[in-house]
Amino acid sequence: MRILVIEDDDTLGASLTWGLRAEGYAVELAADGNEGLWQATEGEFDLIILDVMLPGLDGYQICSRLRDAGNWTPILMLTAMDTDLDQAEGLDLGADDYLTKPFAYPVLLAHIRSLLRRAATPRPALLTAADLTLDPATRTVYRAGQTIALTPGELSVLEYLLRASGRAVPKSELLHHCWDMAAQTDPAVVEVRIHNLRRKIDQPFTHRLVETVRGSGYRIDPHRP
Repeated sequence: MRILVIEDDDTLGASLTWGLRAEGYAVELAADGNEGLWQATEGEFDLIILDVMLPGLDGYQICSRLRDAGNWTPILMLTAMDTDLDQAEGLDLGADDYLTKPFAYPVLLAHIRSLLRRAATPRPALLTAADLTLDPATRTVYRAGQTIALTPGELSVLEYLLRASGRAVPKSELLHHCWDMAAQTDPAVVEVRIHNLRRKIDQPFTHRLVETVRGSGYRIDPHRP
């Protein structure tokens, strides 16, 4: 899942970027409103975390312009202004959720998971395929009753493939959604991560779940017995 953070506080921006990447999300950071709007317009993200008080364009203006342009990427607004009118303004302009500062990091993660589940494609609380289950809330993976330890990057790729619901996902799409922009240079990194993922979730078991679709990419069939 790829997240854009638009936050001008250097400490908070760095903290959010580090923390979300540790959770397996691909994160881009913009430190002012103009840069944030440009990235949100030119890039493709699964979620935008948007501060209200920004240099240049503020969060309300960014939200309004994105919605006016038909961009319906889920938006979680962050602000130190906690009055009912402030929250109402953000929601009326098209924001999907609102979180006031200071906030507890586990609460932020819960808001993020909730918004990702509400996006256009089905996003159940638990992702399954055959005897494999991924719980995005706890970042745990089980297969045939066994817990499987994955790195954040491997979790990100597995979650994206499971959410694709059997569709073959090209390497370029995995790069775009599961790696930071600076790392999107060599499709070979996708092959390495898929290899490591297969070694952990497929090789110890009878049936293989991660399929290579020649010329199209990789897929996991959620309905495979």
